Amino acid sequence: MNQNGHCNSIWHRQPQATVCRSRRDFLQESGGGLGAIALAAMMQQNSQAAETLSQGNSSTAISFPQFPAKAKRVVQFFMAGAASHIDLWDHKPELIKHHGKPSDFGEKVETFQNGLGPWKKPVWDFKPYGESGKMLSEVVSDLGACADDIAFIHNVVGETGIHSQATLLQSTGFNQPGFPGMGSWISYGLGSENDNLPTFVVLPDKRGYASNGAKNWDAAFLPSQNSGTVIFPGRETPINDLFPHKNGSFITNKSEIQTHRTLASLNQKHASARPIDSRLDSRIRSYELAARMQLAAPEALDISQEPAHIQDLYGIDRGSTIWPKEINPQEEMDYFGRKCLIARRLLERGVRFVQIWSGNDNGFPRRNWDSHENIQRDHGPLARGMACGSSAIIQDLKQRGMLDDTIILWTTEFGRMPSSQGGKGRDHNPYVFTNWLCGGGIKGGVTHGLSDQWGYKPLDRDNFTQGYDVHATILHLLGIDHKALTFRHNGIDRRLTNVHGHVIDEIIA
Repeated sequence: MNQNGHCNSIWHRQPQATVCRSRRDFLQESGGGLGAIALAAMMQQNSQAAETLSQGNSSTAISFPQFPAKAKRVVQFFMAGAASHIDLWDHKPELIKHHGKPSDFGEKVETFQNGLGPWKKPVWDFKPYGESGKMLSEVVSDLGACADDIAFIHNVVGETGIHSQATLLQSTGFNQPGFPGMGSWISYGLGSENDNLPTFVVLPDKRGYASNGAKNWDAAFLPSQNSGTVIFPGRETPINDLFPHKNGSFITNKSEIQTHRTLASLNQKHASARPIDSRLDSRIRSYELAARMQLAAPEALDISQEPAHIQDLYGIDRGSTIWPKEINPQEEMDYFGRKCLIARRLLERGVRFVQIWSGNDNGFPRRNWDSHENIQRDHGPLARGMACGSSAIIQDLKQRGMLDDTIILWTTEFGRMPSSQGGKGRDHNPYVFTNWLCGGGIKGGVTHGLSDQWGYKPLDRDNFTQGYDVHATILHLLGIDHKALTFRHNGIDRRLTNVHGHVIDEIIA
């Protein structure tokens, strides 16, 4: 830190004023196009409340990691609502043995909805997979083919049992809004590998957003071009505002040219009055990207180009007969598989970070992982679809030689209690839950950290894993020291891992 309060690390960069000026000039002198139209529209909106960015943080991200990286891209699976570790990954024979007996935790337990009924065994049977013999539930049996590629972490501890806060903690490193998502930090630190597609893409649940919505992938105080670009595969309009609305047919060439000239003049006045405000440049970059995406995005999202055996691998249009008639796992399998296949197509075209969500914030019967009422009903279809799609992308990346430099992270905001709630459900458990990783630089077929005999808390309560450690490990594998990737905001050098985080060396190959 120098005497002016600015960081002297390699992450402190000087503004590229010439580049920004030439870009503005291009948009202004060319009479518009998508960039000018969109820029003008954005300028009429109320800007996000934020301090003017300092000169050291107003340029685009550097293009190179600090040290040799083992990976260069990331896929993050996020199970919104809190998936049950003890019904999917964390085998607990003691729960089977004591099923139905009064639960006794040996201490006073605070739960979200007083879900302290009798001990409840896993809803599905477990069996070993792979040479590692990893015990997995039958509902995620599709991932058995990848058991020797995955590192499971069964002693992850959260900080809260509130969905919104816990989701933010896993997605941004903070349990309150206003901080950049992990994908935004990686976009900021490493930049893009494809100028025609976003660096950070978000594929939400088809039913809508999870807790916090866009706050999970917003760039916050980072330059806004590092926000996640939301895509809804399967919708008539997967990417909002990429093409002109059909109701705009009244616009003529003459009126369009006149509008462009007027807006260009207004933009020039705005820019000249704010020479160090990077938000203008960020918006220009965003809408330049939108113009290029008009050609690149439709091709990347077109899975009809994929051969039949690949689509079948991802569970697309694959039937299933193992579930009751009132449950339709095929719908979940098909849609989650489509998102995973699109993620693979985006990754091979240079997208740096793809975030895939399962479960939304609303709706009943539940179509998220917040299974207070019925684990089998709620988890069953979601888990089946998730396991098929995630297994497929692991195998597909592997056969293409891409898994070696692609990190895959599976997470959720917290786990669920080993005691029952209402007989069929489980309450929130922030005291311990599971993450798993595989791919670029990850040691496969291993388990790091154990939960206790019930899956209630870490077995070793003095040594456990936090989301900060997972984030630090991912940055490390990307060639980034998590303590060095900072951005000065409100007088503080902010980072993804806050003031915490240790690289989990035990799972690094």
